[in-house]
Amino acid sequence: MTQTPWWHPDRHTDRRPALLARNRIQGALRGWLADEGFLEVDPCALQISPGNEAHLHAFQTQAIGNDGLAHPMYLHTSPEFAMKKLLAAGETRIAAFAHVWRNRERGALHSPEFTMLEWYRVGQDYTVLMDDCAAMLRLAARAAGVEVLRYRDQTCDPFAPPERLSVAEAFTRHAGIDLLATCDGAETDADALRAQCRAAGISMRDDDTWSLMLSKVLVEKVEPHLGHGRATVLDRYPAAEAALARPAPDDARVAERFELYACGVELANGFGELTNAAEQRRRFMLEMEEKHRIYGESYPLDEDFLAALDLMPAASGIALGFDRLVMLATAAPRIDDVIWAPVAG
Repeated sequence: MTQTPWWHPDRHTDRRPALLARNRIQGALRGWLADEGFLEVDPCALQISPGNEAHLHAFQTQAIGNDGLAHPMYLHTSPEFAMKKLLAAGETRIAAFAHVWRNRERGALHSPEFTMLEWYRVGQDYTVLMDDCAAMLRLAARAAGVEVLRYRDQTCDPFAPPERLSVAEAFTRHAGIDLLATCDGAETDADALRAQCRAAGISMRDDDTWSLMLSKVLVEKVEPHLGHGRATVLDRYPAAEAALARPAPDDARVAERFELYACGVELANGFGELTNAAEQRRRFMLEMEEKHRIYGESYPLDEDFLAALDLMPAASGIALGFDRLVMLATAAPRIDDVIWAPVAG
């Protein structure tokens, strides 16, 4: 049975309350950011590099120069590179509601084009971003006029203090796996993790990489338990899974990276930002080698970004899926329900 298109008056009437709530939520967050001293910026989406993470897939196009020659360009998967250049330029507290594009992603929680709220604080610890997230959950609920966030049959109290849980603690609690025993600094031991997974009754292939196994356990055993009743801050990711984050000062096996969950849905990804250009280049090259190994393609490095890191001060930054936040505040079952004019298809 063909679904009524989003632009049909009857369907729009059903969708309109959530869309109006979207506008109220965006207005509330913009007001809060302004009160906190953030400058809203508007980075261009067309970039030399879309990002250099192995499992992010971009939309590629061509820019035709005045000489008539074509140069490859990409729609960004995040405004991160451009915003960090602004930090290098001297801005200290910036935010952006940015349209971003990610290929190979379509589903209830994924749209090929979506809105990301990204913000940065110079000279502040990444844990401040956790407080920012808690404030935004409260603002979204108030703007939508609800007491709980909801996704399908799961609920979360946006006014309750979030639970803070390390990735290692979550693996022990929900999967019976000692994750950090398979890490030595940023180096990892796939065989050790595979043995633990199998001992815990989690099926793994002989050729699964450490990273793939971590992802499988996270999706199958850990994420279903996060953000129920109250939000969860999943903190201190393994260093091997934090290509853009600083190592934790007390343990080289983990990094200053966290993710925010509500109703089992990942909402945000925050970092204490890495500013070592040589280390960032090394990590990007490893990510692109892995991307080429798995998908047969890779993306160029943004040399301007790497050069800007030499001037970028210590900072913390975070990206929040704005459409997903609206989904939870309006109990919408699909991301397309809260996008004014969804991508066709």
